[in-house]
Amino acid sequence: MVGRRFVLAGVLAGLAVPAWAEAPGRSLRPQPRPPLSGRTALAASKTPDALAPPAEALIDAARLGGRVSYAVFDARSGALLEGRADAAGQPPASVAKAITSLYALDRLGRDFRFVTRVLATGPVQGGMVQGDLILLGSGDPTLDTDMLGDLAAALRAKGVRGVRGRFLVNASALPNIDQIDPDQPEHVGYNPAISGLNLNFNRVHFEWKRAGAGWQVGMDARGTRFVPAVRMASARIVERQSPLFTYERGTGQERWTVASASLGKGGSRWLPVRAPELYAGDVFRTLCDAQGIALPDPQAVGGQSAGTVLAQIASPPLPDMLRAMLRHSTNLTAESLGLTASGAGSLRESARRMSDWLRATHGVEADFVDHSGLGGGSRISAAAMAGALMRVPQLADLMRPFPTRSKGKGEGPRVQAKTGTLNFVSGLAGYVAGPKPLVFAIFAADTARRDRLRGAERERPAGGPEWTRRARAMQGQLIERWAALYGG
Repeated sequence: MVGRRFVLAGVLAGLAVPAWAEAPGRSLRPQPRPPLSGRTALAASKTPDALAPPAEALIDAARLGGRVSYAVFDARSGALLEGRADAAGQPPASVAKAITSLYALDRLGRDFRFVTRVLATGPVQGGMVQGDLILLGSGDPTLDTDMLGDLAAALRAKGVRGVRGRFLVNASALPNIDQIDPDQPEHVGYNPAISGLNLNFNRVHFEWKRAGAGWQVGMDARGTRFVPAVRMASARIVERQSPLFTYERGTGQERWTVASASLGKGGSRWLPVRAPELYAGDVFRTLCDAQGIALPDPQAVGGQSAGTVLAQIASPPLPDMLRAMLRHSTNLTAESLGLTASGAGSLRESARRMSDWLRATHGVEADFVDHSGLGGGSRISAAAMAGALMRVPQLADLMRPFPTRSKGKGEGPRVQAKTGTLNFVSGLAGYVAGPKPLVFAIFAADTARRDRLRGAERERPAGGPEWTRRARAMQGQLIERWAALYGG
């Protein structure tokens, strides 16, 4: 549990929201051009071939197997300058988040924010809520322990000391989804549950260290300013070689066991939670206790919740959330935004609505199974991805720089792009600045090799990191080629 002095110090620290670039205000539609093969486009270029190694040579040298496809457009004219298998559907991995960004901006607007509220169903008399206290979520994927700590401090400032009724948590703003992709290993933190009440990207911090002949373990919901212990999740170390983790969910409890053979002397990692609304309620109860506010155990409730708003806290505005999502590739942010934008009752239906929107709004085809790209079943072509990005060039301001400088070649082209990585899948799409700006997408996927993976080997398969490094190097080389040939 956190100390009261620690909580009050956190309240005084306040919160700061960075001022990031504005979202695009309109969509631009380039004129369609007939696709060119890589050879045809290269022959049309007036730049000497010596300045740009052949694309096929770069691809062959990467030794990726499967299929490599790409498309690069003149951002001003809309002409397809060079393509390779550019109409073939490929798994985009996290590059899908670029499409989710366009979807959210169009459907929600750049001023959109999530708001988390604390409601009371009765008046506050003598410091006691004469009714129920409700923690009501709206799906905010950015909600963290520090923000909950500020909500608890706001309740104290209102004179709340306890509640006569129940402490309820309401996550019905979004459908309750156990995990984004059921094919992922159960223990990976990037595959959390989704609900209308999320916390810390729906991950709990697990820490262990040797203590004599045994182990000392802890589960907490650490933020920057507050580190409350967690009661609804526990971990136990078991003397075994494998499996590395097992998971069991009971009434109000999530229990993990961990194989001792893999732990060394100590360490930590983030584990997913599958009941995020109870997780948020557990942590909020502890933070309120540190403020001198006594709450009973949280109970989940659905449907509409009404009452007097005692405290509330908002997410950053949508462009800020998108920039953080694109730069840090947070899967929960993508799924929460996509589900909120679609209003669908399931992840698959929500992704289908985004695919339909992409076709109707930007005239390109895709088949998404989620909004984050974590599921390997999504498909979009390089030409479709680059074509969609070309219509909203301002999205470049929300993307992170992609380094392309080759050894001994000095400064490389300025690239703003979104990367995407799954096992034996690597994607990259974005914008190349210059006298003649370019828009591109590159997808590499050895889906047969990916499909052969089973169980725990999906977390870090043999040969996977090396394959990804070769793919990233090839992508940088292709971009340098295009900048030399077409970028002016």
